[in-house]
Amino acid sequence: MYYLSKSDLLHIGINWEEMIEKIKETVYTLKDGDFAQPIKPYLRYRDVTNRIIAMPAFVGGKVSFSGIKWIASFPDNIRRNIPRANSVTILNDADTGVPACIINTSHVSAVRTAAVTGLVVKEYLQRNRQEKLTVGIIGFGPIGQQHLDMISTLLGSRLHQVNIYDLKQPDRSLIPAALQEKVNIVDTWEEAFEQADILMTCTVSKKPYINKVPKKGSLQLNISLRDYVPEFINYANHIVVDDWEEVCRENTDIEVMHKTKGLTKSGTLSLVDIICGDKLQNAAEEVVMFNPMGMAVFDIATAAYFYEKAKAAGVGTVLAD
Repeated sequence: MYYLSKSDLLHIGINWEEMIEKIKETVYTLKDGDFAQPIKPYLRYRDVTNRIIAMPAFVGGKVSFSGIKWIASFPDNIRRNIPRANSVTILNDADTGVPACIINTSHVSAVRTAAVTGLVVKEYLQRNRQEKLTVGIIGFGPIGQQHLDMISTLLGSRLHQVNIYDLKQPDRSLIPAALQEKVNIVDTWEEAFEQADILMTCTVSKKPYINKVPKKGSLQLNISLRDYVPEFINYANHIVVDDWEEVCRENTDIEVMHKTKGLTKSGTLSLVDIICGDKLQNAAEEVVMFNPMGMAVFDIATAAYFYEKAKAAGVGTVLAD
């Protein structure tokens, strides 16, 4: 059985095009029904703002692995100078159940999150032919940093400007040298939001605050899920979710819209709808809001990708039985 550490994963690196293609393959696996993914349970104790989540899944198709991610989210960890989120993933052989690999997956989780976002961004770029695009990022922790790397790779020369806002002044040394001239650190979330063709929330917000009209034709990527007031439903022409049953709970913006504004599953689109069914083909001038709770199938597919890369590169530690 293999063990992959964070340093192993950093050695392998990130190929965003490959990662996004792996997520796309997994979406088609969902369409074909060749997967299993129970609703993930939340373990809470003592301080209920903390949670540890079990995320089991089987992914068929080209992935053909089962496994589980065990991820802890403790928001106050930042006051202790340790990461808010920490996780491990176990991969099992799909046919025998034999454990194949254990991965320290905090880094992988951030990559998976950004790769799912990237798949939606690529779908958006097929409909938005603007020569130059402005990006807004609210929250610049590890998730925000991965999203900056991903979006700069996908947009390339089409990236005009990035406006980043964080409650804690971002460290400019975390911004790649090649992007320094295009990145502005702004003083308010409104400055990141108002001109954004693509807006990403990467916060740990506990209550919504985004209450303004978005730019026409923009893509609103509600990654942190608790940033938009329920009235934002009036501005979004299309609300996309990864999985309705997962995302419509735990006081997400989707659950609040469901309870207070009458949003239902039939009023949303899924990833399968937009990737396999092309349901956004006429959305070039419309506002699209994506709300990903995080699906275990994507974690297993991403972990399997890194496992295969590690074996091919001779990276990792082989554990004794």
